[in-house]
Amino acid sequence: MRTINLPPYAPTLMESTRAIGYSLEAAIADIIDNSITAQASMISIKFFPIGQPYISILDNGSSMTGNEINVAMQYGSKNPREEREPNDLGRFGLGLKTASLSQCRRLTVVSLKNGELSGRRWDLDYVLQTGEWSLIILEEDEIKQMPQFNELITHGNGTLVVWQNLDRLSIGESDFVTSLGLKMDTVRDHISLVFHRFLSGEQGLKKIDILINSDKLKAADPFLAKKSIQSMDDESIIIRGQSVIVRPYILPHTSKLSESEIKELGGKDGLRRKQGFYVYRNKRLLVWATWFRLMKQGELSKLARVQVDIPNSLDDLWTLDIKKSTAIPPEEIRKNLGNIIEKISEGSKRTWTYRGKKEIDDSKIHIWNRIKTRQNGIIYEINRDYLLIEKLQDISIETKQLLEQLLLQIEGNLPLNSLYIDLTSDEKVENEVKISESATIDLLIQLLSGCRNNFEREEMLERLLLTEPFSEYREVIYRNFKKG
Repeated sequence: MRTINLPPYAPTLMESTRAIGYSLEAAIADIIDNSITAQASMISIKFFPIGQPYISILDNGSSMTGNEINVAMQYGSKNPREEREPNDLGRFGLGLKTASLSQCRRLTVVSLKNGELSGRRWDLDYVLQTGEWSLIILEEDEIKQMPQFNELITHGNGTLVVWQNLDRLSIGESDFVTSLGLKMDTVRDHISLVFHRFLSGEQGLKKIDILINSDKLKAADPFLAKKSIQSMDDESIIIRGQSVIVRPYILPHTSKLSESEIKELGGKDGLRRKQGFYVYRNKRLLVWATWFRLMKQGELSKLARVQVDIPNSLDDLWTLDIKKSTAIPPEEIRKNLGNIIEKISEGSKRTWTYRGKKEIDDSKIHIWNRIKTRQNGIIYEINRDYLLIEKLQDISIETKQLLEQLLLQIEGNLPLNSLYIDLTSDEKVENEVKISESATIDLLIQLLSGCRNNFEREEMLERLLLTEPFSEYREVIYRNFKKG
């Protein structure tokens, strides 16, 4: 057997890989992956759209020598089948090059390590001119002209990535300054979400500050974990001896959220579209807002979001792409996720049905009774044993009959279609108004006034402690009415 060596023609391959399909935000996220892998605690992104535009990304992580930059700039510098460190966010050994050159024609990497400055550059126009894999070695005076060079020196170590000749970003733009500003707004939102666990300094993770033009980014937690209900315990799925951790959340109903929290969760229009699985690889968000075709996105499941943590050792099973923007779960994991979906979708429906209450507590006395009929239908009826209705029993027979007819009319004419539309939209329904403490005390005094002795009074108070909405005012009742 004979073989010949057929290396790819550099200009053709480099131009072709520009069309992989990176968006600006995905390309910058790929560079941030390298900074996190290098143990950076600060990543500063700057964009300058005037004159000679550029985008630069500087970190204070472990830096590189000239030879190490050579390896980093080589296409396919690491075999994707090689075992990586547990915190390594890389995969194919292509991200730095393909991500960068998808947005620009000139990529420069400068690093300061142990006082030694090194710089390398891919310039597509120069590669086209030479027809070779001509990596440019920068002299020190060229390095000093790079944006953010002084910041790099101040840190004492770190790596600087600079994109120049931003041809892909300027194509078709009549106002490049405005256009780049808008695109960087999208980058802010994307990075705040994709790296939210690093930005917030989640337990067990090193906190990282990421800045864009000196403005520090805030984490955008898609689960709003401080207010959401974790509907099930974490579930561990073992694949090839490795754990895939699944943590389901049910978001609060929008009536329980502030405008800023609704915006953080994707806005009123985004809640439905952003339900589903959120897959993280080494705590970095890869894929989100998808059920992987295991169920359809629906109105009553729109509050369900599931955090799935996978290790980089299972990359091959998830068919991870070069951009790290798609991942498909293997069959064994899909089966387990299907079982979890059934449980959490029920929890999401319950949250919508009961307006943010975790569940109906049968020990309480409710204003409305929910009754399942023999025909498997559901009837909602007003509880005739409710205290305020019970208090009206001393009225005349004629008035009682009118009251009963009124209650029947209310029960039989619930605006169910309108209620369904309103509850499954993201508009707040304002009926649930919490009465003030003073108004509660006045009402309690009125209810207790009919008690003939202390025994009846204590019995009434015990019932009030189990009756909504008075059960929400237990402290008020004990402080003002209960003895001992």
